[in-house]
Amino acid sequence: MKDLGQAAEGVRRIEWAEREMPVLRAIRERFERERPLEGKRIAACLHVTTETANLMRTLKAGGASIALCASNPLSTQDDVAAALVDTYGISTYAIKGEDNETYYTHIEAACDTHPELTMDDGADVISFLHGKRPEQLSEVIAGTEETTTGVIRLKALEAEGKLAYPIIAVNAALTKHLFDNRYGTGQSTIDGVLRATNVLLAGRKVVVAGYGWCGRGIAMRAKGMGSHVIVTEVDPLKAIEAVMDGYEVLPMARAAEIGEVFITATGDKSVITAEHVDRMRDGAILANSGHFNVEIDIPAIRERARSTREARQFVEEFEFADGRRVYLLAEGRLVNLSAAEGHPAQVMDMSFANQALASEYAVENKSKLEHKVYAVPEPIDKEIARLKLETMGVDIDRLTEEQERYLSSWSEGT
Repeated sequence: MKDLGQAAEGVRRIEWAEREMPVLRAIRERFERERPLEGKRIAACLHVTTETANLMRTLKAGGASIALCASNPLSTQDDVAAALVDTYGISTYAIKGEDNETYYTHIEAACDTHPELTMDDGADVISFLHGKRPEQLSEVIAGTEETTTGVIRLKALEAEGKLAYPIIAVNAALTKHLFDNRYGTGQSTIDGVLRATNVLLAGRKVVVAGYGWCGRGIAMRAKGMGSHVIVTEVDPLKAIEAVMDGYEVLPMARAAEIGEVFITATGDKSVITAEHVDRMRDGAILANSGHFNVEIDIPAIRERARSTREARQFVEEFEFADGRRVYLLAEGRLVNLSAAEGHPAQVMDMSFANQALASEYAVENKSKLEHKVYAVPEPIDKEIARLKLETMGVDIDRLTEEQERYLSSWSEGT
């Protein structure tokens, strides 16, 4: 951790985020009474933000012993890390801007606690245990996974028959991906681009690579800022949806020739290549909102450049032989967390409520869970939605007995 002297500022910001997280707060109050995680050791590899701090407080209230490390070298908020250690007594291994060696040393330190539960955003702890500490796998009851990229990795592990303990895919919860991925990523990604560059988006051609829930959110917010949005896709169904949502859809090779701001959100590698950059106009801006910094082929672009420099904080300028300059934001890492503060607390309230309740569910049902990737159980998903509506002061209709009978019957028709 960087500096314990920042703890007081971290506490203020954690408390500010808590105001927007009433569902998680209600869970924490119940956890304090019931202690469902009593004595359980948790290794959490998450973005160390104010919202994550409130999740850690909730898990600790439930009786857990926690070791937290960062899930991205640039996403840590140093004042939050200091507050977690100094004020809340939670072991935290995270420094904003840490190098790769330090990053993995911190993951190793979290795993040194011999966790019984793991909590990931990108599957790095799970991958470390499977690859480097197989002798510890039998100690783990279950794990949770926060993000699309991590779920993809874990389903691949399951498909190979190598997944050694059950995983609950928090990202699969409707109260997570329909809101966090769309509204959270949409707003925070645009926030990151604007903080890094201070460019005007109105009238600019913004290329969004990928039209999953994250891409939908980014496209929606860019359009709302007055941008002309172009979507690139490999899935014909998502491409049709983007067209019918009013966006231009092009292959990346053609989009590269006309785009001005490029944002990747696919979960795959080499979505923007050096060949694409060769086609881009002078001043093009490249940003990534996918979990890992592989969506833009940075090594190949760096090799083509005749010079590089830091144009401003979180902005690297690449100049090429023909005089064109292209700008890479936040080292190609998650721009919303590296150059900004990540998702707003109001939406992370639901995502982290899923994390807390999924951990409780895993402990309660450990004897029933196989070594598979599970979705969050529907009752948990619906309860989080109900609580969120309640805290927002929103009421909804309820089915009458007659309506329930009709929906469960085949005999009534025209």
